[in-house]
Amino acid sequence: MSQSVFEQTDEKWEDPLDLIDEIEELKKEKDATILAHYYVDGEIQDVADFTGDSLKLARDATKVTTSTILFSGVHFMAETAKMLNPEKTVLIPDLLAGCSLAESCPADKLAAYQEQLRAEGRDFLTVAYINTSAAVKSLCDWIVTSGNAREIVDKLPADKEILFVPDQHLGRYLSEVTGREMILWPGACMVHEMFSLQDLLRAKKNNPESIVIAHPECPKNILDASDFIGGTEKMRRFIESKSEPTTFLVATEANMIHPLEKLGPQHKFIPVPGIMTSTGETCACNRCPHMARNTLQAVRDSLKKNQYEIEWQPFFDKAKDVVEKSLLN
Repeated sequence: MSQSVFEQTDEKWEDPLDLIDEIEELKKEKDATILAHYYVDGEIQDVADFTGDSLKLARDATKVTTSTILFSGVHFMAETAKMLNPEKTVLIPDLLAGCSLAESCPADKLAAYQEQLRAEGRDFLTVAYINTSAAVKSLCDWIVTSGNAREIVDKLPADKEILFVPDQHLGRYLSEVTGREMILWPGACMVHEMFSLQDLLRAKKNNPESIVIAHPECPKNILDASDFIGGTEKMRRFIESKSEPTTFLVATEANMIHPLEKLGPQHKFIPVPGIMTSTGETCACNRCPHMARNTLQAVRDSLKKNQYEIEWQPFFDKAKDVVEKSLLN
């Protein structure tokens, strides 16, 4: 089999159990707490002190008592942890762990577009999905996650327009469920946009009694074919509510299946696309290459060498105020 683009080709194989033991020792030695997103490998989730989606981890970051936080996720998440813990050392295992959504909306381009809208006489609030850089957050009025977006949009003044950045699919979905018209930034998550309706329908045909659960970052045609739409925490609660063994087709990052399996071991989870092999296994095709840069070796090395620290930036102060108003209240 050819080597995947997601593999860390510069790392030599090491026994995962040895790495986990070493990480546990380093956490004590370095007075460190590990936060891990649901989209990183399951073995990292298992060694982490806190796991969750962006909203949960932002809130968890405020509970950390150690002097060091290692954030196993992507860059904007580690930035948020630093904003909320300015006095702590915040590390990320790989500085190249970025985000296609964050990269689609540079701060300078957003600022220029906001100025253009103001010049046109538009009266608007800027609402940003959390998958944005701290520089972008500092230009916004509200920050949302898939878990609290509808709640925040529902309480915004009706006489204000909403500029929603950067995810056009999440923005369109929110516009539908809230009835609020939005100016949508043309960004998208590279993982969620990869799903094809044909693959989903084929998987559904092969598993006729299955339930399709999808993240609202998916395109409209995928959401229209889904039985349940929700962010990662809502997916977990939905799975938890189902006691009878069920097959779920999961349209989000493939590593999300790990916490779902732990939550509902009686269920069967198939990633979309659900390409069945001759051995009965499925292809977990939709992996985020940025999340995949988080490996046990990278976590160990980051702790051991205190490398890839998130440094405080001047615009963190404004971004921190918006994040705290939006996510912590």
